[in-house]
Amino acid sequence: MDLGLKEKVVLITGGSKGIGFACARAFALEGAKVAIVSRDPANLARAYEQLQEEGLHVHRTRADLHEPHSAADIVEEVSTAVGPIDVLVNSAGAARRYDPETLDAEAFRATMEAKYFPYIYPQQEVLRRMAERARRGDGGEPGTVVNIIGMGGKVASDIHIAGGAANAALMLATVGLAHYYARFGIRINAINPGATLTERVEEAVKLEAAQQGVETAEALARGQAKVPLGRYAKPEEIADVALFLASRRASYVTGAIVPMDGGSTPLI
Repeated sequence: MDLGLKEKVVLITGGSKGIGFACARAFALEGAKVAIVSRDPANLARAYEQLQEEGLHVHRTRADLHEPHSAADIVEEVSTAVGPIDVLVNSAGAARRYDPETLDAEAFRATMEAKYFPYIYPQQEVLRRMAERARRGDGGEPGTVVNIIGMGGKVASDIHIAGGAANAALMLATVGLAHYYARFGIRINAINPGATLTERVEEAVKLEAAQQGVETAEALARGQAKVPLGRYAKPEEIADVALFLASRRASYVTGAIVPMDGGSTPLI
């Protein structure tokens, strides 16, 4: 199936590891021109080298997307070095978990700065440029945005209230902006992964194993047994859906929030 992504310029925030890295690899394999952003230089170098070993070239740049000017600078850099951005995949930022009794104003503020704004800042800059191109009638297919958010915004967890609130805000921003920017032909969608086999989940499983007094493998097996499909997602599976949502094959899909939690939360 031709997804029509060859030569498309794709900016992936948080592209140095986890789901973001899987997306970078998937888009590069489709022939897209991929740029990855991370604030960790070591992770960025490791991701770049791994993709190079596979014969996949990407543009890499370090940035802290907590600041709006930094996000604007990155979008400008990628647009100049690689080309006008056709696809933005937001996968940067992770929210700390808190005991509810320790939540205070600073914890909520820090969580929004860690998860909400690193998506919003680059997205707003990319959308502004996409809309300007559409107004000028530059030709080509309109741009797309895919936000990798998380099920925590749909299902409240005692230890993920602040992070869940940030996720819920991102979902609202996704559908609201999708409604507005559809007039330019720009599509904005989101994916809500459940537990996915990334470094972050591996760390969580180790903590659970210690709390339960079992081996890590046993804690992992217990967690996966709770998922109706019987296992956690692979990052590559999330990336495959991101590919589809960004492609011309999803040309009439916008404002969608796609759950990917193996059937764990039977919600409409």
